[in-house]
Amino acid sequence: MDILNVILATVVAFGAGAVWYMKLAEPWMAAAGIPRDAEGRPQGGMDPKVMVLTFVMQLVVAGMMRHVFALGGIDTVAKGLVAGLGIGLFLIAPWIALNYANAMRPFRLTLIDAGYATLACTLMGIVLTLF
Repeated sequence: MDILNVILATVVAFGAGAVWYMKLAEPWMAAAGIPRDAEGRPQGGMDPKVMVLTFVMQLVVAGMMRHVFALGGIDTVAKGLVAGLGIGLFLIAPWIALNYANAMRPFRLTLIDAGYATLACTLMGIVLTLF
């Protein structure tokens, strides 16, 4: 059953990312410096391999979160929410911030991407403790 929880948590986080980045597409592309065509879409389109890689990496995160939750006795939705929020906000978001700061990326990009990482981990934490 654990693998199903991990897959479901990944699907939920991936779906949240689709909504997050659809809503924030304009500010994200501007902050990321994505070159665009005449219609305002990214030049060259989107390589589907990026979406596959995104899903696989989120699967890795969800799997590790499940492992950490099992070791830490995180077994209720409330604990899952707090643990997921903590992982996103205090582990992943700071790492994104330090990478982007060293790469001299705009702080707005940090907020968008770190905000999504925090949301995704929180949702994963909830899903991983639902079943």
